[in-house]
Amino acid sequence: MSTSTTPPSPEHFFNTVQAYQRTAALRAAVDLNLFTVIGDGAATVPAIAAACSASVRGTRILCDYLTIVGFLTKTGDRYALTPDTEVFLSKRSPTYLGDAVSFLASSEIVNHFDHLASTIRRGSVAKEESTVADENPLWQTFARVMMPMMIMPAQAIADILDVATAGPVNVLDIAAGHGIFGIVIAQRNPKAQVVAVDWAGVLTVASENAARMGVAARHKTLAGDAFSVDWGTGFDIALVTNFLHHFSADVCTTLLKKVAAALKPGGRIAVLEFVPNEDRVSPPGSATFAMQMLGDTPAGDAYTFSELSAMLEAAGFSTATRHPTPGAETLVVGTK
Repeated sequence: MSTSTTPPSPEHFFNTVQAYQRTAALRAAVDLNLFTVIGDGAATVPAIAAACSASVRGTRILCDYLTIVGFLTKTGDRYALTPDTEVFLSKRSPTYLGDAVSFLASSEIVNHFDHLASTIRRGSVAKEESTVADENPLWQTFARVMMPMMIMPAQAIADILDVATAGPVNVLDIAAGHGIFGIVIAQRNPKAQVVAVDWAGVLTVASENAARMGVAARHKTLAGDAFSVDWGTGFDIALVTNFLHHFSADVCTTLLKKVAAALKPGGRIAVLEFVPNEDRVSPPGSATFAMQMLGDTPAGDAYTFSELSAMLEAAGFSTATRHPTPGAETLVVGTK
């Protein structure tokens, strides 16, 4: 029985059951370019509405709602961006994340949660409903819109691995997606050679990014299933970023054994994941990711550090260390 002196309130229930309004309001603000307009100086409802080609009534209600949920501030009749909104939701910012809405709130992702009770009863989504499907075009969308979110973690990984002073390195970038993790290493180390592995459609995006960021000559691609494609041997670093969480622990260990075989003695694997504490309920940003995996993968999960360490040990890695990165994810480094 609870010993709290705070009287019961239905507020948390209503906030949760109507949370879809937050997603819709954010999506609308991104579609209307509202945050960029406010950042450019439009501060009152009439000015914001005119700049967004929207109604005064709709703009007023949207701006007030976004203030209530923390995306804007309001003083008198004037609105302004919060520090987070200015960095991540104004198109003037190099770390703009607004385009990620088209992936994170896509029907392909959201619809998996329409029948969550049935998924929980089975313990898994049906295989044909999983996002982890061969050549799923959803991952091309992911590659195109999610790179800004990963720039700071990619830079952190390059720093943690100290690639700038490593001399010539061969890098295997598994499930490369947008390619930013390997690309940043190639930028930091002019003697780095990168092999990016993913589905062919996704790799077109990685190649475009490598060309745009000046490392195309040292960024090669290898199309195919990471579990079956022959990526060769002799690598110094293997990047396995935001990939293991899609699969069961046994399947992850199988992949990690293949990665170990591809590395030189002393080679390192860099695993980027949402890593909850052993209690599995903290920190929230990492621990809640398990629900995403329940909703759209057959057997994925958010793995704890002890679970990831056990997988790496079973795969032949002698050490595993954990390192924080910007955002909710953790880097786990294993040494062969």
